[in-house]
Amino acid sequence: MKLPKEILLSELLNHNVKGKNTLNYGNGENVWMHPPVHRILGWYSRPSNFDLKRNVWRLNQITQIIDNDIYVKGDPAISDLATLNRFPTLIEANLININGSKIGVIADFLFNMKTGKINYYLVSRSNPKIPGSSRWKLNIENIKDQQPGLVFCESNSLDDLFLIKSSIKNEFWQKGKKIFDRFDDMKNIASNRLEDWLEDDEDINPNLDFKQNSFYNKDITSRSFSDKKDDDPWI
Repeated sequence: MKLPKEILLSELLNHNVKGKNTLNYGNGENVWMHPPVHRILGWYSRPSNFDLKRNVWRLNQITQIIDNDIYVKGDPAISDLATLNRFPTLIEANLININGSKIGVIADFLFNMKTGKINYYLVSRSNPKIPGSSRWKLNIENIKDQQPGLVFCESNSLDDLFLIKSSIKNEFWQKGKKIFDRFDDMKNIASNRLEDWLEDDEDINPNLDFKQNSFYNKDITSRSFSDKKDDDPWI
């Protein structure tokens, strides 16, 4: 099966690693990367929940990906978690804005399967392990500096970044904001129409003070009640 050209780190780690004779090496646990050049070198898997050792793999050991399994060639490098935790990584690093404030956490990234080059990072507003949380796209060009556990960007807030995946909470908030904005627009339109109607009414009122000898009463003459009585045969 042909390997995908690009893949998310989270998708890579969700796959179970299998070797020759379908030997099971467990699911991926974390990434092995070189942060200064934004490149992934490999990843490591955990054989079982009770095993203290870790299997470290290079990207070029992947032969195929079928369903939820990654098939690899060759043997892994054996290491322990204490050693691997000293490897530099930007995953779960705090994202710092131009004012020096934390605005998010590096949660994931998309990379090229052949070269390992990271195309862009994905940022979470808070804990990236929360299922269904939103993800914002952080381009490599937007990163101005990085230190262990810290990534400094040229943006002011997450609103300056492109929203890749929206959580249910964020979608609800966005829809609610649109409803309130639409309600405000309708209220402003109604208010403007009422003001225009009142202004038109003020323009018409002065014309209501027409003279007694106007078009409607110029032929009407005042007659006494006795005159009307004589002319009316019913009285």
